[in-house]
Amino acid sequence: MSITITHLPEKQRFEHQQNGMVAHLDYQIKNEHTLIFHHTFVPPQLEGRGIASALTRQALDYAREHGKKVIPACSYVAVWIKRHPEYSDLTA
Repeated sequence: MSITITHLPEKQRFEHQQNGMVAHLDYQIKNEHTLIFHHTFVPPQLEGRGIASALTRQALDYAREHGKKVIPACSYVAVWIKRHPEYSDLTA
């Protein structure tokens, strides 16, 4: 299954919609160089499909492509970065 992630900068979020449900990763722009990743949510009916991981990877790839550092205030994102050390250089 392909997981389509949409970036909604006006809402400061990355999201995935499926079967009328929305999974999302919310962030805040701290300054021109830093994003704070606050919250990752996946509806219980969509859990176990790799959606939170896909949201996190997309958000971190976005940060890298735009020269941003991240503050992983969300515990899921913090653990994900520890498990994927190739993204550890992005932490502020």
